[in-house]
Order: sequence, then C-alpha cells, then structure tokens
Amino acid sequence: MGKIRVLIIDDSAVARMLFTELISKDPGIEVVGAAQDPIIARQKIKRLRPDVITLDVEMPRMDGLTFLEELMGTSPMPVVMVSSLTEKGGETTLRALELGAVDFVAKPRIDIVSELPNIVEDITEKIKTAAKASIRRRSSVKPTPARVAPEAVIKGAVPRAMIKTTEKVVVIGASTGGTEALKDILVQLPADAPGIVIVQHMPEKFTRLFADRIDKLCSIDVSEARDGDKVIPGHALIAPGSHHMLLKRSGANYYVEVKEGPRVNRHRPSVDVLFRSAANYAGKNAIGVILTGMGSDGANGLKEMRDAGGYTIAQDEKTCVVFGMPKEAIETGGVNEIIPLPDISSAIISHIKADYAGNKRSSNTRQSTVPTRISEDS
Repeated sequence: MGKIRVLIIDDSAVARMLFTELISKDPGIEVVGAAQDPIIARQKIKRLRPDVITLDVEMPRMDGLTFLEELMGTSPMPVVMVSSLTEKGGETTLRALELGAVDFVAKPRIDIVSELPNIVEDITEKIKTAAKASIRRRSSVKPTPARVAPEAVIKGAVPRAMIKTTEKVVVIGASTGGTEALKDILVQLPADAPGIVIVQHMPEKFTRLFADRIDKLCSIDVSEARDGDKVIPGHALIAPGSHHMLLKRSGANYYVEVKEGPRVNRHRPSVDVLFRSAANYAGKNAIGVILTGMGSDGANGLKEMRDAGGYTIAQDEKTCVVFGMPKEAIETGGVNEIIPLPDISSAIISHIKADYAGNKRSSNTRQSTVPTRISEDS
C-alpha cells in the first residue's frame, strides 16, 4: 500500500503550513494539497483524490460542519476534524462525529513547542485510522428523538420487576466510531436496564459533554462517572477522559473506582482495565460488549471476562467504522457472539431474559424435589 494522501482544509495559512510540516514527518503519509475554504476544497478533492481530509470548523464562505454534511451526503470519505473549537466547543465536535467525521484533534498551539511531539503522534495516528475506516453515504442526519419510549424500540421489553431481581452488569468498550455506536445501543435500552459502565476513548472534558448529550436521548440516565458511583439499574456511567475506571463490588452492590494511572495499551481510560475488573468482580454476572475502534484495547480483558463465565459480544465488521478492536477480541477467543450494531441492545436484553428464565426454572426444579408434606409412614 502506498502513502496515505491527505488534503488539509483550513482558512489559516499558518495552520496549513504547520499541519503540512507535522503530518509530513510520517513517512507513510503524503500531504497532496491544501485549501483555504470548502469551495476550493471541492475542486481539489476531485482533482487530487485524497484518501483522508483534515477539516477545520470555522472557515469563510462555508463552515466546516455544513461542508461535512454535504460531503457525507454526496461523496463520503474519511474526515478528521481539526479546529480550536474541538477543545472548547465540544458540542460542535460531537455534532461533527454525528455527521460522519471519523475522529477529531485539537488544533495545535504553535507557542507550546514541548507538546508538538505528542500532537504529531496524535494527528498521524488518527489519519492512519481514518484511512482504514468504513465510510458510508448519509442521505440525511437527524438527531434522535429525545427520550425514546423503550416499548417503541424493543419488542417484548423486559418487565421492570425482572431486571431489578438480577445482578447483571453491562460493560462496554469503544474507540473510533464509538460515540455513534454507543448512542445507537443506549437509546434502545429500557429505563430499567441493568447498570452499565462504559469506556469510550475520548479526551478529558469531552466525556462529560458526550454523557450529557446522550442522556437527553435515552430512557436510561447517562452521566460521567465519579469515583465511588454505584452501578444501578437504569443508569450508564461513562469513564471520564484521562482516568481509568474499574468495576468493584461491595457485598451485593457494584460501584466504580475512577483513578489516575499510566496508560494501558496507549490509552487512559483503557477498555482492558475495565474489562479485567469486570472479570474479577462480576464474573458470570457480567455482559461485555466491544465496539468499533482501532487497535487491540479490550481484547485480552474480554477474554478474561469470557473465561470467568461472562457473556461477551463483539460488533460485526460490516457495521464497524473500524473493525480493529472487535477483530482482535474475536481472534483472542474472547467473544461468544458477533452481532450487527442494530441488534446488540436486543441481544443484551434477550440474554438477561434467558438467564433469568433459566435461574427461575432451576429454582423451581430445586423446590419441586422437596416434599410438600412428610408422610406419616416415613
């Protein structure tokens, strides 16, 4: 495979020069051109045929989000959003991901020279990931209706009393493409779904904005996790950026531990850290789900969950933006089922119903072996 061809779209001449210099440091990437606005970019995309474009948000004549929506509806291709707004305007960034951007990076500040090596690694890694992403045409992108009624999206939703009598906990890990995948899963779950804990690779501050955004769309409550938060039915906790999150248990109650620490698999939070803690503290009561993302984070932890008796799911290749993490988990032997994204929520609920029914039958069988009354002859 040849070099990844990149087109830079940014209204700042300084930014275009800086990004060209930074990106060109990687021998596997070639900057084939730059454009100062989307109008010029249209022509350069046709002529240069880049593999990936980096796109600023604020530009003259047409803003980046408008151009992104147009691009994804007509000629979808891998896009990495690059803007100062990705740091302060988290809502704008999340909207860009909804519209089809693969990922985002913050525009580097040229006055902080010491940060440039980390910025180079971040930008080049996300460009390489974007080049491998599965991009689909989007005819229109509409926000999900707020507070979807569970009975409208899940046929035969689990009775409230049933879920409350289980000790199941759902742990989910995701990376590139995961924000939209998580939304698709969470909006389908009923209000009394089991407690859920999530690691999504995302920078600090963005996880709170993401949690707040998803919370408005779901029947369950969604929030950024805090150290010591209980894992309870009807609530999803998202690991805060730059912190690991572990599932712990005290008696019959689950809670999360949020802490700092070294990166694991180059990530903090790490999916492996969460999954391994679930294997240790939840065992067969855990349901593990690994979603779209680049790399192998979560593969070993999911294997440990399966070995501990947990039920494990991997998103299938066709519905992944990047099949890296699920593929690694499958090859490691940590997956019970490979399921398309639209079916994962119902698979979780179906497993809980089946497990509950099995436990109930087992309990009835045990009870039936006990005589209802003692014979006078005995």
